[in-house]
Amino acid sequence: MVTVVVGTQWGDEGKGKVIDYLAEKVDIIARYQGGANAGHTVVVKDKKYIFHLIPSGILHPDKICVIGNGVVIDPISLFEEIEFLKKNGIEVEKKLFIAENAHITLPYHKILDQVEDKFRGKGKLGTTGRGIGTTYTDKYSRIGIRVIDFIDDDVFMEKLKIALEVKNYLFKEYYKEEILSPEKIFKDYEFYRREIKKFVVNTSIYLNEALDKGKKILAEGAQGTFLDIDFGTYPFVTASNPIAGGVCTGLGISPKKIEKIIGVAKAYTTRVGMGPFPTEIKDEIGEKLRQIGSEFGATTGRPRRCGWFDAVLVKYACIINGIDELILTKLDVLTGFEKIKIGVAYKYGNEILNNYIFDSKKFSNCEVIYEELDGWKENIENIKDYKDLPKNTKKYIEKIEELTGKKITKISTGSSREQIIER
Repeated sequence: MVTVVVGTQWGDEGKGKVIDYLAEKVDIIARYQGGANAGHTVVVKDKKYIFHLIPSGILHPDKICVIGNGVVIDPISLFEEIEFLKKNGIEVEKKLFIAENAHITLPYHKILDQVEDKFRGKGKLGTTGRGIGTTYTDKYSRIGIRVIDFIDDDVFMEKLKIALEVKNYLFKEYYKEEILSPEKIFKDYEFYRREIKKFVVNTSIYLNEALDKGKKILAEGAQGTFLDIDFGTYPFVTASNPIAGGVCTGLGISPKKIEKIIGVAKAYTTRVGMGPFPTEIKDEIGEKLRQIGSEFGATTGRPRRCGWFDAVLVKYACIINGIDELILTKLDVLTGFEKIKIGVAYKYGNEILNNYIFDSKKFSNCEVIYEELDGWKENIENIKDYKDLPKNTKKYIEKIEELTGKKITKISTGSSREQIIER
């Protein structure tokens, strides 16, 4: 059956490490949405691996990895990852399959992404500039180029010309940018088109046949619940569905096949880029969290905004994802804080709000009602057994369980693969 791993905050929850850890007990790891804007970090024997497109499970020699149809693929980023892995002795061929019907990110998507955000003025979103949203826009405008089109000379050139009719008009007449040549793009991507062929299959058929044979699949999403295009803090969201529901459309499998949904939550909260963030800490405590937690984007390098754990958000993420259990990450970062806060409700004017709200005016201007707990000073990085954790650390974990209504089954206490406590 299928196990899903989903982020319960604004991404950067530590899903890469969790996927790598859980991969040992499955046969296939499949990515179901997002693009090269993802940044999943895994540390093995002090070596850091950052994945943007390839599932984190690729580090296990006996596992198969799949990039599903719900992912938008930047061929340049993909082959940079493949080359990095090869240089580090990790074989990719015959271990990685790419969906025929996934969409391709091309140069004009990246240019448009950056130019459009600049022209939004006050409505600027602060995107990664990697062309993710603009690739999804083309997909839904039905002028996208899929992998199966990309590897066929005639079809690729035909679709490239159709797409550039629209894009070059925008570049020339509206944005005052240089127009792009379909012939040049065709030539520049010859290497990628040739090399990607060896990975391309009908992944929905492959995954369903694997399930029929009793294989176990781990579904990996990018970003987090509150960057979801439908349920996130719109418009400061990604262009796809990171929630568990995105698994079915992003991989071509039935909801009946999903057995377990695991939520990943950071022990505090972070956010990259713009958008509302009620529990954000804007003083020296927030900066301390950023420095201790090395909170800088794995994809962009941008400093992450840091804040206290928001139980209202995580509880809502548990509801809409149907989460069965939680994994808490980066708990070690909170060591040394005298007091630790948890957001338990919001207040807007005289109104107490116990649930996540879609009203962006209220959500952007609400106050947070906190519960304050005593911190701990003991180093927890090398603790292997839950009972050995400091008393106040366990109180903090149990308070999150109480507020979210979900059991925390695993706790990450450091960046390396081994630093995890099973309960």
